[in-house]
Amino acid sequence: MTADRNYPNKPEWLRKKVLLNNQNIVRVEELISDLNLHTVCQNAKCPNIFECFSNKTATFLLLGNICTRNCAFCGVESGQPLPIDENEPENIARAVSVLDLKYIVLTSVTRDDLADGGANQFGKTVRQIKSLMPGAKAECLIPDFKKEIKNLEILLKEEVDVLNHNIETVERNYIGVRNGADYHKSLEILASAKKIKPDIVTKSGLMLGLGENIEEVHKLLEDLKKVSCDIVTIGQYLSPGRNNIPVHKYYSPEEFVELEKYAKNMLFKYVVSGVFVRSSYLAAMAFEASGN
Repeated sequence: MTADRNYPNKPEWLRKKVLLNNQNIVRVEELISDLNLHTVCQNAKCPNIFECFSNKTATFLLLGNICTRNCAFCGVESGQPLPIDENEPENIARAVSVLDLKYIVLTSVTRDDLADGGANQFGKTVRQIKSLMPGAKAECLIPDFKKEIKNLEILLKEEVDVLNHNIETVERNYIGVRNGADYHKSLEILASAKKIKPDIVTKSGLMLGLGENIEEVHKLLEDLKKVSCDIVTIGQYLSPGRNNIPVHKYYSPEEFVELEKYAKNMLFKYVVSGVFVRSSYLAAMAFEASGN
């Protein structure tokens, strides 16, 4: 970031209609509060929160709401995390049952303070959900589990249907944008998931507007294809606060369409690209559309 740079103003197409009087929104918010749960929708200031809540869906945030890292793009609070809530897996399964969800997305803050990076908590939660809702599909949007493949193996012993790990941005941006993460380790996680569990669906997402150029985006997509990633999501980065990295560019809807065409020509099983696309947005539709 440079202090003298003139960053772009938000364009007209970034306006999103919000329906605040939907009773489903109130129901989801109350359920999350009553069970002492967290969602990435709330903590990461997702622009799709009210749309998802109105459809009685949410992406559950495991292991509290405080992250041990401080990525420049992220709105989740960073600091010293609280101890693991041992009731969390059961409470999430209860919420899934109450909402009658058939497709569940689980994610978490990064927990570098834990030896397993949080893998066991993911596993316990998947197990609880499958026990209560046997026909439900579980997508795990994971951090890098301290860059240890043995921690990934812990999770993949469970009935995980989709292993999602976001690459987030091009390799050049990792220093300054994803401090503590490693571009090649993230690719290794996706590749290793296929080796450990060949039939699992793998997924990754990236944000545009962090200073990348189109050639770098193409190279990122090529790298994802090389590790046999099945589903790719592409969205616009929106700075969640003044302390986060500013947006370098707002991509037009037409540019997202062109990038989607480019990625589809690479024969990923499913690609979705758009201004408000997020990795867990309409996840069930992406899973079904990929042929699973």
